[in-house]
Amino acid sequence: MRVHIPTDVSALSREPQHWHAVSWRQVERNVKGMQMRIAKATREGKWRKVKALQRMLTRTLSAKLLAVKRVTENQGKRTAGVDGELWESPETKWSAVSRMKQRGYRPLPLRRIYIPKANGKKRPLGIPTMLDRAMQALYLLALEPVSESTSDPNSYGFRSHRSTADAMSQLFVSLSKKASAQWVLEADIAGCFDNINHAWLNDHVPMDRVVLNKWLKSGLMYQGRFQETEAGTPQGGIISPTLANVTLNGLESGLTDYLSKKFGVTTATKLKVNVVRYADDFVITGISKEILENEIKPWVEAFLAVRGLQLSQEKTRITHIDQGFDFLGWNFRKYQGKLLIKPSKKNAQAFYRKVKEVISTHKTVKQEELIRMLNPILRGWAQYHSPVVAKATYSRIEHLIFQMLWRWSKRRHPNKNGEWVRKKYFHSIAERNWVFAVPVANEDGTKALKALYQLSGTAIKRHKKIKGAYNPFDPEWEMYGENLQQERMLENMKHRKQWIRMYIDQGGLCAVCNSKMTKATGWHNHHIEYRVHGGSDVLGNRVLLHPNCHAQVHSRDLKVVKPVPS
Repeated sequence: MRVHIPTDVSALSREPQHWHAVSWRQVERNVKGMQMRIAKATREGKWRKVKALQRMLTRTLSAKLLAVKRVTENQGKRTAGVDGELWESPETKWSAVSRMKQRGYRPLPLRRIYIPKANGKKRPLGIPTMLDRAMQALYLLALEPVSESTSDPNSYGFRSHRSTADAMSQLFVSLSKKASAQWVLEADIAGCFDNINHAWLNDHVPMDRVVLNKWLKSGLMYQGRFQETEAGTPQGGIISPTLANVTLNGLESGLTDYLSKKFGVTTATKLKVNVVRYADDFVITGISKEILENEIKPWVEAFLAVRGLQLSQEKTRITHIDQGFDFLGWNFRKYQGKLLIKPSKKNAQAFYRKVKEVISTHKTVKQEELIRMLNPILRGWAQYHSPVVAKATYSRIEHLIFQMLWRWSKRRHPNKNGEWVRKKYFHSIAERNWVFAVPVANEDGTKALKALYQLSGTAIKRHKKIKGAYNPFDPEWEMYGENLQQERMLENMKHRKQWIRMYIDQGGLCAVCNSKMTKATGWHNHHIEYRVHGGSDVLGNRVLLHPNCHAQVHSRDLKVVKPVPS
């Protein structure tokens, strides 16, 4: 045993009596087992069985516990709905589980807020209450196995193990060769989330229609006024991205079937039509401008019209690969027959404005604090672009950031000369000069330099694309998914070498519940012997735990044992 737990907690035959008595490993096993049965029935086309299994899953205690856990541990856990309610204590979380019932359930209106977009406009979000979020998370557990089993192979948005980098890699496959398609339809759906037809959703989304319709018609509250919702799935709901995916599923497979029936399989293949979609953004390749203009675009418009959607005439265009196009923050363009993928100018400019805003609005903070604020922004942007040709962009942006920081430094000391300012704020580290850094004290009393993240030092590494047919709810893909997950976790953690060591030693499993740690679940660094009791930071005194398991260990004063590497 890796952790000493009282027998009444680990006994699977009894229901837990409070939040910290939950065996999350068993909860996840129960839910995953039901989800795999739903996915199997979906693949076999047994829709009555799918419906029965979904109903069964949404009524289980395990699914309700997992739904509450999700909405109380994600980024929105501190954002309340119209009722102002938050679930922050173990008691409120436990009480919430008993409130999750279909009978008598009536969702409250969404709280409308607006967040800024990169283009200066504002994106509307609809924030459900905590109870409505938990109910959506509950029904999403039953819908996701169906959605994953019926999705297009090259749909990458809001799906397990899939990312923008996978979509980029698939486009590289479709466009990089000499004989690849030369023309691209850049498609943009006008207000996708706000305009999806409710009648279509009720008729085609494989879930409880009564509950779905209640969500769709719940309305909005903005500035104290109620607004009815006649169409769309508001951005901000946990289930909304999956509903959008279900709406657009069939775009790739349906287009392939249409072309095969009209032109024959052999001729259709020669047209080199490939669809790559991320959420509501997608591009379609083709052998000629005429085939995209006269065949593909009209079919897509008809496909979308049935669902209450339409293409934006201003943003939808057909482009030759030699002219290039932007997609997901990257620019795809062939230079003398060679495809290069670079950070788009628009993306780089938006990033520069973000960094500039942080620096300009924090003129008086300490240097160490400014570095602390900037490093996650710099690191996140650099790592997003690390699979593409980004070195030149890194260097250019780094130079612009240096100029901003130099002005920031000189402004603080108007009576000092440049050499004095340089020595105070900029240092030499190894072969690098003019590094924006500050001396800080380590825990052992020694001094070290805390430096600004170096964009140009980010390694460029090609992304390993996920296989299009991967299904996380199909046992045949289990080993593939585990290997892919571990590879990507290690990549995400590579700037924290000690955490990698712990992750490998623990086999990617939480030291308490022995369940997988993923980017979605998160992880905490726990000291076996607490530091306040004299425990050190050595690896032998540290383990990785799920955030909820970490809270359970501290609240119940459980003793964690260092796992033995397998």
